[in-house]
Amino acid sequence: MNKNIYQFGAALGSGIVFGVGLSLSGMLNPAKVQGFLDVFGAWDPSLAFVLGGAVVVAFIGVQVMKRMRHPAFDDSFHIPTNRQIDAPLIIGSALFGLGWGIGGFCPGPAIASLSIGLPQTMLFVIAMLVGMTFHDRIWSRRT
Repeated sequence: MNKNIYQFGAALGSGIVFGVGLSLSGMLNPAKVQGFLDVFGAWDPSLAFVLGGAVVVAFIGVQVMKRMRHPAFDDSFHIPTNRQIDAPLIIGSALFGLGWGIGGFCPGPAIASLSIGLPQTMLFVIAMLVGMTFHDRIWSRRT
């Protein structure tokens, strides 16, 4: 079978598992995320367990990857090589954090939450896509 079909199937399967995990963990509820970020108010620590679980899974995945010569459905791993902490990284991180705190979403849960059909989710995703397009078309050409 064609390698692209395997890649698509693996990506689709991973996305489905990720979306189900987000749904089961409550990450599709912006109020739950904002409750986690409200450390001086009505703090909801349950998201810390979700984040901790994600770190454990990622750590195991990286350890397995280090032992492999190449991924199952590609010729090489695509790992970022830039380790520099610079202004665009800091600004991007700050914008991500602001969006996460104000909207209660990060990109993955926002896309998964579209299935719920809430207007604020659609507004967030549109704003996210506008920001991504701005970066891709304007900001990235400056560097």
